[in-house]
Amino acid sequence: MKIIILGCGRVGEQLAYLMTDEGHDITVIDLKESALNRLGPTFKGRKVVGIGFDRQVLISAGIEEADAFAATSSSDNVNIISARIARNHFHVPRVVARLYDPRRAEIYRRLGMLTISSTTWGAERIRELILHADLDPILTFGNGEVSLVRLQVPPQLVGRLVRNLTIQGEFNVITIVRDGKALIPLQGTEFRSGDVIHLALLSSSVERLNSLIGLE
Repeated sequence: MKIIILGCGRVGEQLAYLMTDEGHDITVIDLKESALNRLGPTFKGRKVVGIGFDRQVLISAGIEEADAFAATSSSDNVNIISARIARNHFHVPRVVARLYDPRRAEIYRRLGMLTISSTTWGAERIRELILHADLDPILTFGNGEVSLVRLQVPPQLVGRLVRNLTIQGEFNVITIVRDGKALIPLQGTEFRSGDVIHLALLSSSVERLNSLIGLE
């Protein structure tokens, strides 16, 4: 994929290296050349100095042929404006904006823009680690409403069935890793000692899950 990343802070830098390592064609835009120098001499993509919402800068970065655009600068306003230009004017198929303000992230998400609030995600992650240490969050979706969590099967679940750990709309078992191999379980699959369970979990149902499996 041809991907343009706006902002070469820590998030933009890490994203650029992750995507280039996967073989994608990456261009990074930043207002400061010194920020782009963070990428170092081993970076395989392109670097463009300029204002991220300037159309000529975007064109020089190749936005007319871009498959995706990620706005990761330190300014919510810049990220919103540039993301809207990328989506509405240049019709880039995939546009994602990182926003610090969770309220603005929610507003633009409802308007159809893909947004990530690092503030909300970070707060939810810390809360989960403090209150629910037995549940290991791997990934969150939306603004943290749903999480993919990992759980080492506790003794009280051994011998019970997947259906006993399923409540529609709240949580359900996605995979079980058993003896180093992953499987997609059926409702009648039995939990064994040593299993590692992966569940899709509604954040508002964490307490109910803990109560069900005795992790209160």
